[in-house]
This record gives sequence, C-alpha cells and structure tokens, in this order.
Amino acid sequence: MTDQHSHQFERGTDGPKVIVAGIDGSDSSMRAAAYAAGLARRQRAMLALVYVQPVPAVGAALGAPVADATVEVAEGLVSEIRAATERLKGMWDVSWEFHTFRGDPYNGLVTAADELKADAVVVGASESAGHRFIGSVAVRLVKAGRWPVTVVP
Repeated sequence: MTDQHSHQFERGTDGPKVIVAGIDGSDSSMRAAAYAAGLARRQRAMLALVYVQPVPAVGAALGAPVADATVEVAEGLVSEIRAATERLKGMWDVSWEFHTFRGDPYNGLVTAADELKADAVVVGASESAGHRFIGSVAVRLVKAGRWPVTVVP
C-alpha cells in the first residue's frame, strides 16, 4: 500500500526566509538587530533592517526641518551597520538590506513586514515607561498575530 500525498503550494519553508528587524538607534533596537542577524545567519535568511522615519504632523505644519533630522538618523544607522558588518566580515555572512519607511513605528513596521513578505519580526523592548499603559510597538505587533514576533530586552 502506498501513501499518496497531494502536493500543494506551501509558502512556508523549514525556516524564515526574510526576517524584519525594527531599528531606531536605541540600545534595545540595536540588540534586536544583532539577535535578528544571528537568526538570519543560522537560517540563511535575508535580514531586512527597517528604520521608520517619524512624521510628526505638528512639526511639519510649523515648517520644522523634521525630514532632515530623520534622514540624518537613517544615514547614521546605515553607517553604523556597515561598520559593524565590516568588522565581522569573515566571521559570519549575512545577507542584509536597509529600508526606511515613513510614519509611526507600528504602522511602518507592519507596512515593511507586508511589503517585504516577512516570515518573522524582531524588535527591541520599549524603553519608555508610558508604554506600560498605552501599549508598546512590540505588544501591538504580537497582538496583530500576523508574524512570529521576537521581543529582545
């Protein structure tokens, strides 16, 4: 007797192929990026480092140079990541990309994860005391239930 298996398309694989890590320059986000890099290396996955540029409506309405400041943060993050990659060259090999999205951190990461077809999302734990009451980006991502989410302290 032989078993016949129906061969259906399966999006999933034995592991993630795209891991999104949200970074904003904070210590916890940089630890999350390092953790995600280790996952990506072990799983041979693409690491998508995502910085969400905030778009404060009040600052923009008053003509404040908000866009210039967030572009500088993004450029600084890319420089820091490239320098770390150069230092670790030869020790481990990770395919990575850097992306910027505009908006609030939660919606920006959701958009990034959707557009990049993320299999997993890694973020740092919030360093803000106020998030205990209104909910952090990490908690909101977990509640969305669309991807496995790892929160790195």
